[in-house]
Amino acid sequence: MTTTLLNTSIQSLPLLSRGKVRDNYAVGDDKLLMIATDRISAFDVVMEQGIPGKGAVLTGISTFWFDLLADLIPNHLTGIDPESVVAPEERAQVRGRALVVKRLQPLPVEAVVRGYLAGSGWKDYQVLHKVCGVSLPAGLRQAARLPHPIFTPATKAELGAHDENIDFGHVARIVGVEIAAQIRDVSLEIYRRASEHALARGIILADTKFEFGLDAQQRLVWMDEALTPDSSRFWPAEQWKEGISPPSFDKQFLRDWLETVPGWNKQAPAPELPADIIAGTAAKYAEALARLAG
Repeated sequence: MTTTLLNTSIQSLPLLSRGKVRDNYAVGDDKLLMIATDRISAFDVVMEQGIPGKGAVLTGISTFWFDLLADLIPNHLTGIDPESVVAPEERAQVRGRALVVKRLQPLPVEAVVRGYLAGSGWKDYQVLHKVCGVSLPAGLRQAARLPHPIFTPATKAELGAHDENIDFGHVARIVGVEIAAQIRDVSLEIYRRASEHALARGIILADTKFEFGLDAQQRLVWMDEALTPDSSRFWPAEQWKEGISPPSFDKQFLRDWLETVPGWNKQAPAPELPADIIAGTAAKYAEALARLAG
């Protein structure tokens, strides 16, 4: 079995932050070493156990999408070999799972695009017939394809807190009207292009979220991760139908199991994950990479 890396211990670079999945180290003043660990979170709670090979899958999928869609918007990749910026004895911690990226000013919103009605969007729709202020036709069912993809942003919560769905006006108040419009427009176009690519490979991209930052010239840059199973809802096209939550190539498999755990209130500490749930999640992530990137 692939070794599972839960925490990194790079001594040759200053540690800046540990997120739900990624550990970030400073490389000079203008770059970061971003390491995708094998940690996994669900309902904004980090599980005690990791998913073997997950960090490498996330890095592989993100690199694939950043390269494929580089004509749409600049991204944070530098092309620098991560093994070249750490001490020789630390290279195993970054091999295949790390990127050296540009250091940006992160924008405190998550750019969510939905093409299908699922997750929190489905819950909101059942009450309001709206998702993040966007009105939708009556009579839609769970997992229904929307008339057109919609931009449904969220606040970016601190570690351990829950993201909050917001409307476009709220985004404009946070980052300004011009930047908000750029985020919305490029997010919708990334989703359109990625959806077409995924569907040609038998995967429905139901929804996804992006993060952006500003560079020194105040230009918008795509950062963090790109269309991974952590940030997206992937469904096998041959098994999709309206009215049910389809099986998925993402951590919905883990979420579905967690929903069955008696007494867990979706707060830390998380329940211990059985071996079959760990193995099943790892297999779904690996299949997503194989299908999407070949």
